[in-house]
Amino acid sequence: MIERTWWVGVAPVALLLAQTAEAQEMPQDTAAAVTQSDDTPTGGTGSDIVVMGFGQSRQVQTVSAIDMERLTPGTSPLKAVAKLPGVNFQSSDAFGAYEWSTRISLRGFNQNQLGFTLDGVPLGDMSYGNVNGLHISRAIISENLATTTVAQGAGALGTASTSNLGGTLQFTSRKPSETADLVASGTYGSDQTYRAFVRAESGDMGGGLKGYLSYGFLTTDKWKGQGVQRQHQANAKLVKDFGERGSITGFVDFSDRRENDYQDLSLDIIRRRGLNNDNITGNYPLALQIGRVYANQQTRAGSATAALPYPSSGLSFPTGIATVDDVYYDAGGLRRDWLGGLTFDARLTSVLSITSTSYYHRNKGQGSWITPYLATPAGAPNADGSPITNPAPLSFRTTEYGIDRAGNLTRLLVETGANRFELGGWYESNTFTQARRFYGMAAGSTPNRETLAFQSSPFATQYNGKYDTETLQYHVADTLDLGPLTLNGGWKGMRIRNRANLLTGALVAGKIQARDWFLPQVGALYRLGGGVEAFASYTENMRAFVSAATAGPFATTQDGFDAIRSTLKPETSKTVEGGVRLHSGGLQLSAVGYYVDFANRLLTFSNGAGIIGNPPTLNNAGNVESYGAEASASYRIVRPLTLFASYSYNKSTYQDDVRDAKGVVLSPTKGKTVVDTPEHMVKGEIVYDDGGIFARAGGDYMTKRYFTYLNDQSVGARLLVDASIGYRLRGLGGVLEGLAIEGSVTNLTDKRYIATIGSNGYVASGDNQTLLAGAPRQWFVTLRRGF
Repeated sequence: MIERTWWVGVAPVALLLAQTAEAQEMPQDTAAAVTQSDDTPTGGTGSDIVVMGFGQSRQVQTVSAIDMERLTPGTSPLKAVAKLPGVNFQSSDAFGAYEWSTRISLRGFNQNQLGFTLDGVPLGDMSYGNVNGLHISRAIISENLATTTVAQGAGALGTASTSNLGGTLQFTSRKPSETADLVASGTYGSDQTYRAFVRAESGDMGGGLKGYLSYGFLTTDKWKGQGVQRQHQANAKLVKDFGERGSITGFVDFSDRRENDYQDLSLDIIRRRGLNNDNITGNYPLALQIGRVYANQQTRAGSATAALPYPSSGLSFPTGIATVDDVYYDAGGLRRDWLGGLTFDARLTSVLSITSTSYYHRNKGQGSWITPYLATPAGAPNADGSPITNPAPLSFRTTEYGIDRAGNLTRLLVETGANRFELGGWYESNTFTQARRFYGMAAGSTPNRETLAFQSSPFATQYNGKYDTETLQYHVADTLDLGPLTLNGGWKGMRIRNRANLLTGALVAGKIQARDWFLPQVGALYRLGGGVEAFASYTENMRAFVSAATAGPFATTQDGFDAIRSTLKPETSKTVEGGVRLHSGGLQLSAVGYYVDFANRLLTFSNGAGIIGNPPTLNNAGNVESYGAEASASYRIVRPLTLFASYSYNKSTYQDDVRDAKGVVLSPTKGKTVVDTPEHMVKGEIVYDDGGIFARAGGDYMTKRYFTYLNDQSVGARLLVDASIGYRLRGLGGVLEGLAIEGSVTNLTDKRYIATIGSNGYVASGDNQTLLAGAPRQWFVTLRRGF
């Protein structure tokens, strides 16, 4: 159980802030320094497409709200940064927000090995079954983001993450406007897409008090099959600004997201049934027939003379269906989140400042699947509790999630002349609950349960576990500015304690922890003059263990956990990178090379069809070596016209075979390429904006990607193109001032391709039902004001 200690440290800061309000006024440059994180970009302008991290000793690049506004409203900020070098982003929907399909990786590190924060608040690893955070598409409405900063190699020392082995994405929300305003947009498009957004800005209400309240809504039909994907969001932010003495900021974010899933595919299914194969939602009688045939097959497999439970259904699936996994009736994902926080930012003296953020997050989630693998028994309770008298050869299986976490981040900053010293800490207490339950389905012409509703009255609970995670992290950082040369260095330390508590079923109970009190980071930046700078850095990181029934060391049997708990080591990385940047007029150039030594790589091997939920096998795959190069260029030819391009080369290979405790080779992975790691990526973009007419066209190419550890199965290269064009009304005054209309097209060439790989994990070799098709060409029209 979480102790409500998340306000610890807040009261002293509030007192200091009140005292400071009566004290001397601080210099303006001190106030600016307090709000600038280690990853705050410098050297860019408001019209730049990308700010390339000038002044940083690491590869850091930032995409601004201006660039987000060129995308279809509601588009994930992850899709906005997909054009940056080293970034591999995939999603099967046009918005890049369908969570089951969303994947992002950096330089060969997958999503759960990266760090994500919003205004410093940790979002966990943003995986679908996130145990300690939430996806950015739920944490904040995209129109309320100011910047998204990507550190491709290593995040800042103070980043609140226990998973950032290979880089970070830091999201920063908008500040409330100084003037009252109403910002709104409405979008309509393919597949009955409706998107609405409104933000009411209070402006300065006196004494530096200002805020906003906003609401966003999205509903869209699936682009294939039947089903909808729908989301309600609300964001509120209030700031009390004391000028140079500091500020107090409070925020509350709410999201209710409900999605019908797309069917996971394999290469075999694609060959037989095509990329448009999907769940058979809307044809419940067909789902019942498949379930009856499967039940008959299982009975006959157990005994050649046993009587079939459904004699009239026979042993053969309907025409065109080869296996029970070809099509399911339906599946869905439900997530409801509350995220809130309070930040005190105080300038205590002319050289000393403090920033402290306390936050709380509560989540209720459910993953749904109507499964033919388990039939509903007679008498199972219906949703209203009454017994089912006509049971179906199907059941409604859920994986149910609950997150209850709270924490505090506090940072002290001392600036004396050329020196900038920082000391910070982060504490979080998190309780995660996870259960697998089955609910009764009745035979009939239509289903008796709604996929996008939280279920009640189960007839069986396979497991129910409670997982407590305590995180303690501190960091020490120092930056010395010697004119043309800037040196920075420091370290962080962390201890993460994981405890699994068995409530129901055959789950693991026990404890494990990851600890390292010294993880150094050093860097240097040298300004050569003429807008040219060279940089280099070295970083060490560690990833904590995950506490869940379906991932990490607890996702096995008790015997399996007991066998590995004393020898299992957390994943670690050592990253070296160096490069040069140039900023001259409208031209920005960046080139970087890197090398990563990734130790104790933990590979999760799927067992059976992923959706069945068999416990995966966790194995230490030894080391992974990654090296590569990245280049990017942005050129503002004339003020309305800007070109952007990036290229990435990455080579990531396993350095060891996977062996068991006795040294026997389980999987000969040595020398194989890391899954979902394209060797080459090329992205480009053309943007035109003269204040009235604005247009954008972008292309994204990547080479093939493997989805087996032994590299015997892969998906091919693909090139995607998006485009948009719009017009703003100017000089009309009043509510019509700034009104804009925009049309956009995603996947302009209507490319048929496989987007996401690894949706159901990875296997050593052979085909696997772990692929998702990319959306076809789709169009959208938006009317908006105030952007």
